[in-house]
Amino acid sequence: MTLVLIGLVGGIITGLSPCVLPVLPVVFLGGGAGSEAEPGAESARRRPYLVVVGLTLSFAVFTLFGSLILASLHLPDDAIRWLGLGLLVLVGLGLLVPPLGHLLERPFYRFPQRFTATGGNGFVLGIALGAVFVPCAGPVLAAITVAGATGHIGLRTIGLTLGFAVGTAIPLLAFALAGRGLTQRLGAFRRHQGTFRAVSGAVMIVLAVALTFNISDIIQRDVPNYTQAVGNSLEKGAAAPAVGSSVSLQDCQTAAEYGGSGIENCGGAPAFKGIQQWFNTPGDKPVSVASLKGKVVIVDFWAYSCINCQRELPHVEAWYKDYAADGLEVVGVQTPEYAFEHVPSNVEAGVRRLGLTFPVALDNSYDTWNAYDNQSWPAAYLIDAADRIRHVSIGEGDYPQEEQIIRQLLLAAHPGSALPRPTEVPDTTPDNPSLSPETYLGSERAQYYAGPGGYATGQFTAPARLPANSFGLAGSWTVAPQAITAGNGAEIKLAYNASHVYLDVGGTGTLTVSSGGEGGAGGEGGTSRVIRVSGAPDIYTVATEQPAQDGTVTIRLSPGLAAYSFTFG
Repeated sequence: MTLVLIGLVGGIITGLSPCVLPVLPVVFLGGGAGSEAEPGAESARRRPYLVVVGLTLSFAVFTLFGSLILASLHLPDDAIRWLGLGLLVLVGLGLLVPPLGHLLERPFYRFPQRFTATGGNGFVLGIALGAVFVPCAGPVLAAITVAGATGHIGLRTIGLTLGFAVGTAIPLLAFALAGRGLTQRLGAFRRHQGTFRAVSGAVMIVLAVALTFNISDIIQRDVPNYTQAVGNSLEKGAAAPAVGSSVSLQDCQTAAEYGGSGIENCGGAPAFKGIQQWFNTPGDKPVSVASLKGKVVIVDFWAYSCINCQRELPHVEAWYKDYAADGLEVVGVQTPEYAFEHVPSNVEAGVRRLGLTFPVALDNSYDTWNAYDNQSWPAAYLIDAADRIRHVSIGEGDYPQEEQIIRQLLLAAHPGSALPRPTEVPDTTPDNPSLSPETYLGSERAQYYAGPGGYATGQFTAPARLPANSFGLAGSWTVAPQAITAGNGAEIKLAYNASHVYLDVGGTGTLTVSSGGEGGAGGEGGTSRVIRVSGAPDIYTVATEQPAQDGTVTIRLSPGLAAYSFTFG
């Protein structure tokens, strides 16, 4: 129930955010514009509800099952979006050409009239909008990532997604009802219904064309997010869920998302399941939770190319070294975010590069991730000597509090122990409120592309100007779900706000990085340097600004290099 409420609130906020601006004109007009095949007051009354029901249903289905459907049918990863855009064009044409509108509604004649009221046109419109609206599902993307990778969709994921979909539908329904009310009350609309339908159809076709060129991303970047303050105040003002002497693990995770709490009793620690390989154990033998009873244990979920994890792991390593003699054990669970993080040799190399000495489990099947019902990289679970989870930490930061709880658990397990001084590892968690968001480059999650044309394999042309927090491409690129692979003349141009910019890239070749100067991309007065890349994908620093500020960087990749994402610090 808690996750449903979180999804509901998140959906309402999203339904009022710039994310929905591109679809609002169609929702507004769609609530009042029917085809000539749906006459009567009853049809007009039901139409806004059909639009929003169709949108909510298709959004929930495509968000939850889209990746599984596409994988099973061996379809391109952007097939759902193109389906939605195609339907949107058809509905627009149906309003412009009434016989076509009548043809679109024919499949719905088989349903009882009390459900469709010959308003199938509105239902199809809602389905189309739900398909193109899927990228707004930010709050549930972590759950989608795991569901798509494992084929397992649990009740919590369904509850979160449905809550989010219903929450988003509430403000959209208000806009649709407003559109219906306007057309019913103004005589001009009643006298010129045919013209109004034609205008509505034209707007829908224009929207479909605009969405083809990612206009929604441009709007989200350029329009101030007037709901951000609401979301922040909601998060700060709401108290963390009350927890008693014994609560569920889900409640402890929710408390961590709301800022954390102290020592709690979150239930017994789940066993390590489905581990493919172990590192840093004697003979690479498995470790079990039962064998660690009597010790205080940190179970830390991470992925080796995740920059957030790379900033958190030095603290975990320092605690392991300083407190191991006092009864602390650490088990790092490397759960892949990208396909290359499934490869044992890549993970082993990552463990060495990061200087980790504690045991590491390779959780390729997500079985241990799911056993802990985890949703984040990084996330730490502190377990006491009796195998009970006593604290959950999600994301970066709050290291002094986490270390204090470790010390308390150690003293509870070994009263009278003389613990060493607290560690002094610098906290490099970014505190820049304008920090650029993580930017994925594969088609599966690409969100901030600002170049001309579509985002598919072929030849790209760099945009003349980049909006803040966006990227453009030039040259030849192969676009795949998780990464883009460089061809001849391949370049990425990125506009950012950060102190450090990292590119996750793999293969063998070079990155030629240009920054500063005229136009912010290595022009007159700018700088240029070459970074050599080899081996498994990893993150490379491609820009550094002190202090954090707006900047632009251009990166030329030699053919064959695969780029996965930008992260910022």
